[in-house]
Amino acid sequence: MGIRFQSEPRAPESQITLHVRLLDHENAQQQEALGIVGVNLIYGAFYLSDDPERLLSSLLDELSTRRIEIDMLEFSGAAFEEADNRVVSLRLVELGLTGATMFPADGQVLQVADVLHRTPVLVQRGSFRPPARVHVDMHEQALRQLSRQTKIPRAKILSGAEMATSNLTAESAGSPVLRDFLERADTLALAGLTCVITEYPEHYRVADCLARHTQEPIGMVMGANILREVFDERYYRHLPGGLLEAMGHLFKRQICVFVHPWLEPDTGTLRTVENLDVPHEAARLYGHLVEHGRIEGIENYDPEFLSI
Repeated sequence: MGIRFQSEPRAPESQITLHVRLLDHENAQQQEALGIVGVNLIYGAFYLSDDPERLLSSLLDELSTRRIEIDMLEFSGAAFEEADNRVVSLRLVELGLTGATMFPADGQVLQVADVLHRTPVLVQRGSFRPPARVHVDMHEQALRQLSRQTKIPRAKILSGAEMATSNLTAESAGSPVLRDFLERADTLALAGLTCVITEYPEHYRVADCLARHTQEPIGMVMGANILREVFDERYYRHLPGGLLEAMGHLFKRQICVFVHPWLEPDTGTLRTVENLDVPHEAARLYGHLVEHGRIEGIENYDPEFLSI
């Protein structure tokens, strides 16, 4: 849905475009929710166009995220010349209006469901502060392996760099430092990576999000030090099934995790898939996943980058 309007007489046109997902089960409730969003959109266009962030948060007045999700929003035209749609995408996730959003190198707004539909994807998680050569190298090598494994041309696999909003939050301010975030996004774009922003600190929830939108092969890239944390059951005490439930989500539908070696700074030990010291209670589960190819070491890594 959207609205095209003039912010003042004889002014060039401006436009707000958004995509909403209706979460109510009854048609009458969905119609009501859509009507409320429509009223809020008209009000925002005429009274809040000079403050896009306030306009954004006002769209769910008299509603909640239990009834509606806004997973794409784009401002364009004369009234929004100063608006950065990448920041708008970030705010959507921050405010809980959607679980994930993405934008490519040119900064245009993308709808996650449309982009991932029938698309194989390789995603690397991190804070990317700053994006480094090792990030590019590990993604490139994992992309080669996923392409060889699935027999899908590399050009047809979406390459993404995912950042959770928890990694974007400044400890002191409690909100993302926007300039820092945009500079990281720009650098990742130069490396050919589509920027993905999610509200999920847990790896298994990112896997769930990806699997919800595509039936094609999915790869995730991470360092061996991060993989060791993934198998720490302390992070899953809130789940009824604990570690097993989390791993069931993370490795659903043949998702494969590609692991870059890690050089331990204290001991100088090179940790790989073969000698990773996962917690004892997870050792057999880890061995099972490695044996069946669900966890795969990155092969042609550059030793020069191990110290980064």
